[in-house]
Amino acid sequence: MAKAIGVLMLTGGVAQAVLAQTAPNYPITSQQKATASQVAEAGVPLSELAPNAPDSYTVKRGDTLWAISKLFLKSPWRWPELWGMNLQQIRNPHLIFPGQILYLDKSNGRARLRLGQPLGPNGDVRLSPRMREADPNDAIATVPLHLLEPFFNEAVIFNTSEELLNAPRVVATQEGRVIVSRGETAYIRGNTQGRYEFRLFRQPKPLRDPATQQVLGYEAVYVGSAELVRQGAEGTGADGQPLVIPSTITVTSTREEAMVGDRLASVPPREFDTAVPHAPKGEIAGQVVSLYGEALTAGQNQIVSLNRGVAEGIERGHVLALWRDGRIMQDGTEEGRNKTTLKLPDERHGLLYVFRTFEHMSYALILNVLEPVKPGDRFTQP
Repeated sequence: MAKAIGVLMLTGGVAQAVLAQTAPNYPITSQQKATASQVAEAGVPLSELAPNAPDSYTVKRGDTLWAISKLFLKSPWRWPELWGMNLQQIRNPHLIFPGQILYLDKSNGRARLRLGQPLGPNGDVRLSPRMREADPNDAIATVPLHLLEPFFNEAVIFNTSEELLNAPRVVATQEGRVIVSRGETAYIRGNTQGRYEFRLFRQPKPLRDPATQQVLGYEAVYVGSAELVRQGAEGTGADGQPLVIPSTITVTSTREEAMVGDRLASVPPREFDTAVPHAPKGEIAGQVVSLYGEALTAGQNQIVSLNRGVAEGIERGHVLALWRDGRIMQDGTEEGRNKTTLKLPDERHGLLYVFRTFEHMSYALILNVLEPVKPGDRFTQP
């Protein structure tokens, strides 16, 4: 695996881990550079620090930027303000690696996170430029991608039910089997459009807006994945009638056994490499539509669908606040039968991380939550 040389540079007092060889390279405007520098140097108010924020922390393998930020901040989604942005790739965080030391620099009423060793009282420990050999793939992730990666293939919302109904379909199995497992063969009909890798889905169900009951999209049960191994053909049989030879697929993985009638959809491009957690620029409000899977309620590290998407301003990487509706009750301190009805204030009780977006819907990971999440729960900007 190719290695890249990482250079730790101190520029204007800001430690920046910059890779000399990285890909891809995103175009950066001078305004974006200026904004990134300002964010990196501004830091956060000391009041935003977590009560037990450590003075320093050594990065460990398996850490995420989000988890580290929770150690230092009350609001971990504000981590870019704590340690800034990578000026090489404006939407990506610093490339930081296991073994590196992060320490809090508290000055002028603000806190900033630095890379390296803090200066001692006599100035005997100095920050200086140094070279390190680092594989970019060893850099820690922003959020726990190992939890999300399966859902980039599995969790998909179709705009119409016809998208799957008109897709290639399984029409037969090898030796007439009822189900098809991993490594086994099945036969399909339909236009594969020159593609060779597919996902298998079953039974699309409508997802409705909790408020308006409008159908926002169709979610299908993920079955598994398959590869096209032989293209089909059309011809004429011995009796002169049209004859169709189905295409052949091999099932490469299964969440459930494949069956006749299952539909094929192409594998989407990987799109989660730059989904850095950030707050929406404006006000956003919506509701949880459904929980992914069969659960009635969801907790931390589970997936939910939202009734807002790209058309409503939702982006990959958005961090959203979950709200619990205040309870309606009678004022028990009053005497008599006609007690005053009270509506307790709504309480914020969790955070969502949007990792996949569609036109009018999104999928989000529950980063943390105090109480189980259920369809109809509200979310807003944090």
